[in-house]
Amino acid sequence: MAIAEKKRIAIFIDGGNFYRKIRENGLVPKGVKFNYVKFAEFLAREMLVVAKCYYIGIVRNHDRSEKSQKMVESQQKLLSGLENDGYEVKRGKIVYDNKIREKGVDVQIAIDLIIGAVENVYDVAVVVSSDTDLIPAIRYIRAKGKRVEYVGFSKAPSIGMIKESDDRILLLQEHFHEFLKN
Repeated sequence: MAIAEKKRIAIFIDGGNFYRKIRENGLVPKGVKFNYVKFAEFLAREMLVVAKCYYIGIVRNHDRSEKSQKMVESQQKLLSGLENDGYEVKRGKIVYDNKIREKGVDVQIAIDLIIGAVENVYDVAVVVSSDTDLIPAIRYIRAKGKRVEYVGFSKAPSIGMIKESDDRILLLQEHFHEFLKN
């Protein structure tokens, strides 16, 4: 009897969206760091992680203020830590006009989902994003025989992402205790 091979998963985290939600919902208190290694282990369960990607718009010191400079330094520290923990950081842009907007991140996620499916990099795509702009890419990779797990927040899940995915993980406040670093 042959031992079944582990399923290969790729984790795609919409970093700006995820970071904002965990801060807004008080899931990670100020001054406490989020443990992205433990988070990936939680998402992987018994599967083999073949990719961990973190997508983020890069902050600039657009107004030459001390506050903006601190934001730049804080983000650089976060991204360096992620890269040291084995994440591939995919950088988008932040546009500073009437309001601050991230540009290009959802397109990068969609492209990587599709390329990974076409090149047979993974069996399961874990999408940590509630951005429904990803639905066409999700439909495509599911049509290619790949499974999609949507990871969202129990307080405000994306019904569209739930509907289009094979499985879902809705994060509860209790989950976050194991993902915190002091």
